[in-house]
Amino acid sequence: MSVRHWPEACYLIAGRDDLESLPRKAHPPQSEGALQLGNKAWNLWRMAQAGLRVPPALVLGTRYAHRPASDWDEALFSAGLPELERITGRRLGDARRPLLVSVRSGAPVSMPGMMETVLDVGLCDETVPGMLRLTGNPRLVWDSYRRLVAGYGEVVAGIDPGVFEATLAELAQGQEEQTLAFDALRALTRRYLECYREQAGEPFPQSVRVQLRESVRAVFASWSAPKAVDYRRHQGIDDALGTAVTIQQMVFGNADRRSGAGVGFTRDPTDGTPRPWVDFLFEAQGEDVVSGRRSAVGHERLAARLPQVWAELGEGAARLERLFADMQDFEFTVEEGTLFWLQARAGKRTPRAAARIALDLLTEGVIDARTAWERTRDLALEELATVCLATAEGEAPQRLGSGIPASPGIAGGELALDAERVAQRAAQGAKVILVRQDAETADVAALRQAEGLLTRRGARTSHAAVVARQMGKVCVLGCETLTILPEQRAVRFGERVVAEGETITLDGNEGGVYAGLVRTQTVPDAALQAQIMALRARFAAECADA
Repeated sequence: MSVRHWPEACYLIAGRDDLESLPRKAHPPQSEGALQLGNKAWNLWRMAQAGLRVPPALVLGTRYAHRPASDWDEALFSAGLPELERITGRRLGDARRPLLVSVRSGAPVSMPGMMETVLDVGLCDETVPGMLRLTGNPRLVWDSYRRLVAGYGEVVAGIDPGVFEATLAELAQGQEEQTLAFDALRALTRRYLECYREQAGEPFPQSVRVQLRESVRAVFASWSAPKAVDYRRHQGIDDALGTAVTIQQMVFGNADRRSGAGVGFTRDPTDGTPRPWVDFLFEAQGEDVVSGRRSAVGHERLAARLPQVWAELGEGAARLERLFADMQDFEFTVEEGTLFWLQARAGKRTPRAAARIALDLLTEGVIDARTAWERTRDLALEELATVCLATAEGEAPQRLGSGIPASPGIAGGELALDAERVAQRAAQGAKVILVRQDAETADVAALRQAEGLLTRRGARTSHAAVVARQMGKVCVLGCETLTILPEQRAVRFGERVVAEGETITLDGNEGGVYAGLVRTQTVPDAALQAQIMALRARFAAECADA
């Protein structure tokens, strides 16, 4: 297919100069951008046009979500991919200069973590030597290859990720992934390839076109995954919208000690404080943070090790708020000291944060008074208060452990170790705390029935934590003293064992975990409530005059 005959619903995201060389149909449409490209790709295009550093990408629009693969296959391989290769100067499957891509979902409405992603597509035995020559970094290449096998195995082949995690634990012998040398990662990749063959009943695909085609197919199919359907049903999102698929040149947060992956909010989503709220992992890829399977650190280490990147991140966060006129949730990668923006969307926030952010953006001139009123008019004033622990003088609750506070408030209830137990006890009227190893969005239905979530691993910006804040559920993650004892249907905090069914209390304000049910008190924010009431009074008068 000639580029002059560009297929519908297929677009390129790149800088202005690259886009000018393409036919107009390759440019995202201004009128219905998010509906056709999905919210993620549409925002990426706007960020690229605003001058933020965004890796070039190809988008298969939402129109393809409910169509047969033959429709998008031709658009992908005959038109879109050749142009992406031209822009990047790499070719998918090329033995000398291979192109590696991520394959990501993106619906017109934000659905954090409900659909799938596959990273590092394009690595195979034939392209590994080319990547080694291009990067001079064997550790990066073998780490990315083993990540591809595991990620593709989970998303495309349906392999339990625990299979790969167990293999990693066996080889690492207690070492952190970042400390493994390239020869250990090479051995790990070969073990992963064996696991894939055993679990899938066939070898891992060495054809990179098959990798890309099947990854796109799996991402489109994830629109209909049970967790995505459940999320849409409870959020009132139309099933007919469909998802787009974004195929983007990889940037590598696992390249070296000056690299990493992060997720952040331009302001604190728990209380609205006007400062960046960032989780970051050095020598990692983005899925490490958002998947909830690893515990991330705050921004302090990033700021200390890479102060120029931190300064650029802060300036970029301010630009994002001006561009989208709202607090933003963003994902980014740092590759060898260079910052790349991978996503931005309106950030999920608590009611208290929503009120403060709207008022602050009004004061800063980012939004007008009517917009601030529209964003806060449905908030109940009691939602602007803080619920915290209340203990009598001299009375101290028994602290079991500590984690990272990810969604504020206090929640108490029976400890439950899986979705089935949550559903059973909630149906009987009990309040329940879901306790899990990882903060994963697969637990979203159970979280809806529970009072709160406690995990052994996870980041406060992981998709599960984002959804918990949106639901108003208390969330404490990364409790390192927590050990789950599945055979005993119990957990251990240090030396203390707590059986399923016993009660615990989570403090989502400070990150504490306590035995039993602890009394609470509600502390109103009188100043914030007064500001919201004044804003409402102004528009009540205007509406009356109209």
